[in-house]
Amino acid sequence: MDKYVRDAPNVALAKCEGASPKFSSPALDFANYTPGPFMGADANISADATLKPGTAAGEYPLTVTCGGQTYTTKFTVPAAQVAKVPSGAAKAGDGSMAG
Repeated sequence: MDKYVRDAPNVALAKCEGASPKFSSPALDFANYTPGPFMGADANISADATLKPGTAAGEYPLTVTCGGQTYTTKFTVPAAQVAKVPSGAAKAGDGSMAG
């Protein structure tokens, strides 16, 4: 993963040699470690990734530890989308802006 997608399943993938692979990140929690292989990815381990509450938009490290070796990459967390349409905002496609 190189970009966290809000309101969608996110999965971290790695190709690990050695026992007990582990993902870590200050912005993500990991669960459901699953051994591969995975179609379309050169990986042999995956884990579900969920955003930690209160995480701000930005760039964060993602680390995987495999058999005593540590590998780190970065991923981005986009800003949250507006959950509610502001009061008085135009509604696209409803004809309210037609003149």
